[in-house]
Amino acid sequence: MTALRENLARLEESIAAACRKAGRARGDVDLMAVSKTYSAQTMIAAAELGLRMFGENRVQEFAAKAEGLAGWRAGGSNAAADKPILVHLIGHLQSNKANKAAAAFARIQSVDRIELAQKLDRAAALAGRVLPVLLQINAGDDPAKFGVACGAAEGLLEAVLKCPALRVEGLMTIAPLAPGDLDVARRCFAQLRETRDALAIKFGVALPELSMGMSDDLEAAVREGTTLVRVGSALFGRRE
Repeated sequence: MTALRENLARLEESIAAACRKAGRARGDVDLMAVSKTYSAQTMIAAAELGLRMFGENRVQEFAAKAEGLAGWRAGGSNAAADKPILVHLIGHLQSNKANKAAAAFARIQSVDRIELAQKLDRAAALAGRVLPVLLQINAGDDPAKFGVACGAAEGLLEAVLKCPALRVEGLMTIAPLAPGDLDVARRCFAQLRETRDALAIKFGVALPELSMGMSDDLEAAVREGTTLVRVGSALFGRRE
């Protein structure tokens, strides 16, 4: 717990410093703890320190943790009814897992194709819920990353807006891997913001969430308008 507390304090200061440099309020940027490969006990330790938003990559991996997290929410010493743990799916989602994902996650951040959106819509309707989603955009044109190209985002958004059981809340991207060259990340993040702004105007919808930036490029992400940074190993340490 001590190491986690220290890592969180350093991370909070990094985000706060990036916000000051960008002329933004610290409250404008949420911190997501990327908990893929970490145990439910590690997630609970983070929740005890005040973190409430977690990111998972795989449906089945999270299913194995869900019971332990539910128990903490119901009876943990610091569990507050108004601040539950919210787990988002941030990894690539196969269409055949749409039913399980729609029931398990507070939000799906990786909607990257029309077929998937339609399956999630049907699954959410069957589950009796409206499912918040983000559209995953490959704003850096990186062949190693999932997500639609910026030029195809309009068609994807149009299709998702026709899905009554989905609520699209914004866009997500992952910057190309370019160690030491933060301009690559900045251009990617700026492109996502510009794409979001154009879509919001064209369709007359609010798309407030920009999920972009990780530990190595969070300063660039804050500067370009991120509302949510996703951090894993810098918070939890070496992956389990």
